[in-house]
Amino acid sequence: MPPRSDVDAAPAPALPRAIWVLGFVSMLMDISSEMVHSLLPLFLVSTLGVSVIVVGVIEGIAESTALIVKVFSGVLSDHFRRRKGLAVFGYALGALTKPAFALAQGAGMVVAARFVDRIGKGMRGAPRDALVADLVPPAQRGAAYGLRQALDTVGAFAGPLLATTLMLLWTSDLRAVFWVAVIPGALAVLLLVVGVREPEPTPRAARGSPIRREALRRLSMAYWGVVALGALFTLARFSEAFLVLRAEQLGIAVSLVPLVMVAMNVVYASSAYPFGKLSDAMSHGVLLAWGLAVLVAADAVLALATGWPTLLLGVALWGLHMGMTQGLLAAMVAGTAPDDLRGTAFGLFNLVSGVAMLLASVIAGVLWERLGSQATFIAGGAFAVLTLLGLVVRHAWGARPA
Repeated sequence: MPPRSDVDAAPAPALPRAIWVLGFVSMLMDISSEMVHSLLPLFLVSTLGVSVIVVGVIEGIAESTALIVKVFSGVLSDHFRRRKGLAVFGYALGALTKPAFALAQGAGMVVAARFVDRIGKGMRGAPRDALVADLVPPAQRGAAYGLRQALDTVGAFAGPLLATTLMLLWTSDLRAVFWVAVIPGALAVLLLVVGVREPEPTPRAARGSPIRREALRRLSMAYWGVVALGALFTLARFSEAFLVLRAEQLGIAVSLVPLVMVAMNVVYASSAYPFGKLSDAMSHGVLLAWGLAVLVAADAVLALATGWPTLLLGVALWGLHMGMTQGLLAAMVAGTAPDDLRGTAFGLFNLVSGVAMLLASVIAGVLWERLGSQATFIAGGAFAVLTLLGLVVRHAWGARPA
């Protein structure tokens, strides 16, 4: 992999149409999911009487389930040398769970639907991310992941915005909002089926099953360094459900709380593609370090927030760090993994991150309950500083940039 300075200066060709389609598929599914998820923490706490610790456990299990399942879908996509079918199955599974939220009469069904929905996310994640790398040359990976992430995040703020609008129009009728969420989920599956043609596997991809030990040994130390950094990073950025709960704690009206996720995701969406493109032309380590610094600032502001202005500043900084780092980490994984093990590499990366996400959300919930919300955000900032130190150690050991 050449250093960033060796990348050709000539303008890169336009990204393939399939990358745009994958982005719009992600956008539609995120609209569907975030219409539900932006209201779910409040529904669990205020309507069903669930404690914040339990919300942390539920969110941790749900999100870590999605990340852990990615390892299996990634391995399968490498084994069969096909990505699209698994991605379609994952999106379809997510779409099929949406009616369960509208029909739920108790916490059990909500938790079950959330769990199955995240299994669907896990099934589609690693094959889709590997498919992005299959569709573009290395010099365009940062831009491709940034574009897909940007469109995905448009859905992440359009969903809560639509949920807020419908809550105001329908007098906080949660179940009606959950029913509307079914529509974009179904459209996402249809668009993926008809809009993306998977490339034929390259000759190099015919080495056999990635499950073999000798195949896994080809994952380099540079790759495992990215995995370690990703795990530390995940400990620093616990579930965004705590941003919603922080808004409620500061006295924000329930019908307006989803606007917190709208604000975060507007910044995330607008920054993901520019920073993804920038990552194709500069050191990944330097850009990741700046993203971590922004996360530390976000945690500090959120810990000290006293009302809307400081809350929104902290949320905006949180969205900026996401835009700077999430597509970047995907490009780092793709850049350090063999072509024929790319799905497995994404799966293993997300397996480790999934365990870290579960731990982070549980820690965040316990700190919130025992020591207060400020302790939760201070701990997040401390983990971000620890990740920065890990980045310095990685550089000192002479790891080549991804």
